[in-house]
Amino acid sequence: MGVGKTTVGKLLAGELGLRFFDSDREIERRTGTNISWIFDVEGEKGFRDREEQVLEDLTNEDNVLIATGGGSVLRERNRENLKIRGLVIYLNADLTLLVKRTKDETKRPLLKGKNAKKVLEKILQERGSLYKEVSDIEISVAEKSSKNTVAKIMETLQKEVGFGKS
Repeated sequence: MGVGKTTVGKLLAGELGLRFFDSDREIERRTGTNISWIFDVEGEKGFRDREEQVLEDLTNEDNVLIATGGGSVLRERNRENLKIRGLVIYLNADLTLLVKRTKDETKRPLLKGKNAKKVLEKILQERGSLYKEVSDIEISVAEKSSKNTVAKIMETLQKEVGFGKS
């Protein structure tokens, strides 16, 4: 949440010649409404059910890059699908940066009307080990621009998994 998955994902997909999907936007496209409405009407469980189905579908596609919602790792089935069906890149940011990037957000149901720092701290504690469990590569975004983050990912892909080498 606030790490830049969508922005970085779009740029990286362009570099790699892949189709880009943001799982949250795909849920909105399929339902014809926004994530906040789904949370309000169906609750977090309803949203997570929809997210699981979208990830099931998208991870079966070829030549795609998927920016998942931050909570997608909460469900074991999602972690399995991501790990088995693709290469997972974990974009990591510290709490201070996440608070800075989400402070003016109004579209994030888990932050709506709450102390963002406390919520984000709890989220990092709950999800941090799950992100690490499912990821093949971890990239710290720190204060880097999205373009610099993509360059670091490309460099890491070449070094660690041999991507781009003949």
